[in-house]
Amino acid sequence: MKDFQKILVVADPTAEHQVALARAVELATKSQAKITVFLSIFDFSYEMTSILSSQEREAMRQGVIDQRNAWLLDVVAAYKDRGLEINTQVVWHNRPFESVINQVIAEQYDLIVKGTHHHGKLKAVIFTPTDWHLLRKSPVPVLMVKEHDWPVAGKILCAVNVSTEDESHQALNGKIIEHGKALAEKFAGQVHLVNGFPGTPVNLAIELPDFDAHSYNEAIRMQHELRVNYLANEYGIPINQCHVKEGLPEDVIPELAEQLDAELVILGTVGRTGFSAALIGNTAEHVIDSLTCDLLAIKPDDYKSPLDES
Repeated sequence: MKDFQKILVVADPTAEHQVALARAVELATKSQAKITVFLSIFDFSYEMTSILSSQEREAMRQGVIDQRNAWLLDVVAAYKDRGLEINTQVVWHNRPFESVINQVIAEQYDLIVKGTHHHGKLKAVIFTPTDWHLLRKSPVPVLMVKEHDWPVAGKILCAVNVSTEDESHQALNGKIIEHGKALAEKFAGQVHLVNGFPGTPVNLAIELPDFDAHSYNEAIRMQHELRVNYLANEYGIPINQCHVKEGLPEDVIPELAEQLDAELVILGTVGRTGFSAALIGNTAEHVIDSLTCDLLAIKPDDYKSPLDES
């Protein structure tokens, strides 16, 4: 995996502390990446002021853009001693996720970093509609950040899918692990692999009295363990840092992340839309919704954003 060289940080105008920018600076410091802090704004009232000419409305919009850009410059000034190239950009757009992805495609960024919200009581991440659109439609990795530091020797949990021998899934597993190892090397972290496998179907146990559910479960477990261990050996990850657990991914991954006190979970998203997006809502996206740590979402190499017209 190549280092991230161009990072697009999505600013949060409602937050006092820009957690996404802080995390992007941590990453950029390790690779001298260039950062752009990006803000998409829109106010419908400026579009509906019929008593003003189009030139006057444009002047009002530009005034708002200049005001927000001045705010971003103040935010960025706190990092001027880091020796990094940090730029700002504000655009007027009524769909924030589209403006972000359009910018990524036009300027060839290789990472989006965005802060997430969390519920204080449950400590669960709450993803906004913009978050979901970015996770589904971004052509580059998306790092969703929470309010905490990445300590030295932190744990990075890579969620792999070994239930199929499909080449595209295997390639995505490799891509996920490569990102994990690259980040672990920069932050002296520790890479763990996690895989959930399905338990015995209830209908089999009911309909077939002689069916040995325990033996079936053990056979499935062994098959998954062998495949995960093979991946671990291929990428030089110790076997004791591999975790194969019975259960659905949306249950297994968040539970293990909490047990390990992981700083980051890396998983793959296929970026489907429409009916097929609803189908994967029970797997990858439910995993995302239950995490209490940072998340890095990776797309397959052949993925093309629906917003990419090239």
